[in-house]
Amino acid sequence: MTTLYIDADACPVRDEALRVAERHGVAVVVVSNGGIRPNPHPLVSTVIVSEGPDEADRWIAERAGPGDVVVTGDIPLAARCIEAGAAAIRHNGEAFTQANIGAQLAMRDLMADIRAANPLAAGGGGKGFGKADRSRFLDGLERMIRAALRT
Repeated sequence: MTTLYIDADACPVRDEALRVAERHGVAVVVVSNGGIRPNPHPLVSTVIVSEGPDEADRWIAERAGPGDVVVTGDIPLAARCIEAGAAAIRHNGEAFTQANIGAQLAMRDLMADIRAANPLAAGGGGKGFGKADRSRFLDGLERMIRAALRT
């Protein structure tokens, strides 16, 4: 049976993911370090993990497997889930795949090194999250859930 796992800490598309899952009758597990209000919907379970870095990621990675879908912006978590046979999608609708996860991990590490060196003494911050990102996420998750249900 397909389960949708949501890495809920700082997830801007939690409500959209719940709507897609509800439409398909897919169980949802919302995992966070706290501060997330439990959803009363019978398909939704809320898991609060202990404080600490990567606890939510560890919990999801230990459970996600073939036929499951994971919503996350965390590249190492996505890599672990893909390795276990699950599908993974970013908040902007970009799918993590066997074909692209290695390059994404390498780019993540490279960017971390560049930020640590701070060659231009510039501040951080990426581009904002907009309506187009939300729309791509809904489309991508819809396709991913349908594919997971077919397997």
